[in-house]
Amino acid sequence: MFSEIAPITYKIAVEKNILQRKISDFFSGEKFATERSFEPLPVVICQHASLIRRRLGGVDMQLQENKAVNLSIAAPKVNGILIRPGEVMSFWRLVGRDSAAKGYKEGMTIALGKPSKGIGGGMCQFTNLIHWMVLHSELTIVEHHHHDGLDLFPDFRRTIPFGTGTSIFYNYRDYRVRNTTDTTFQLLVWTDGVQLHGELRAAETPSFRFQIVAKDDRFIQENGVTFRTGEVIRRKFDAQTDELLEETVIRRNHARVMYKLNQQEQNETTP
Repeated sequence: MFSEIAPITYKIAVEKNILQRKISDFFSGEKFATERSFEPLPVVICQHASLIRRRLGGVDMQLQENKAVNLSIAAPKVNGILIRPGEVMSFWRLVGRDSAAKGYKEGMTIALGKPSKGIGGGMCQFTNLIHWMVLHSELTIVEHHHHDGLDLFPDFRRTIPFGTGTSIFYNYRDYRVRNTTDTTFQLLVWTDGVQLHGELRAAETPSFRFQIVAKDDRFIQENGVTFRTGEVIRRKFDAQTDELLEETVIRRNHARVMYKLNQQEQNETTP
């Protein structure tokens, strides 16, 4: 591929993609969310917090320290954003380019299915948090990328199902949601030095509530290669009666495991 010939051709390809996304957005007719309010809307839809510094295999912990800096710069740019009916929330349109000139540091990234590093690395934790909260709402996901097919690191204090992550790259691998409801939503996000915190709020009490669960999450062997399989299920309930209305598979995992399993995991592996 042209982008793989040399570092300069890679940079040219990146800039081309960035320009194409900007042109596409200009002519799209989309109404993007831009208004912010720091007065919290009254109804909490979902709250979540994720540990910023995680031990990920042999990844240099300095990259985790740098990620903490990156998240602290990006969070205020999203905090308080209102997603009104008909609007689209675009992560990168709110955050902007994650450049060294803006104070972003070198953090962990994923390149060609392997851990790497780059300016602004670690930002996918931010969209992971937003995605998890959005899954508990009636907002419609219109753009979502994933680190498909790979389980790169052993679980470390994981609190949400495997397979609910995101992959982003300025600006053409974005995370976007559209508000197709009649009520306004709001994202509140902040860091406290230890965790990245988030709240998804709404102006009115929703008619439905959602639950996200893992089903049959396990390790299997295929021709001597270990894979992580299972499903991620989204359950929709009537908010008043708690009646289960719908159950949908939102993710089927079949990810090659890129780390060594511990003894307990090895014992539980399905041949």
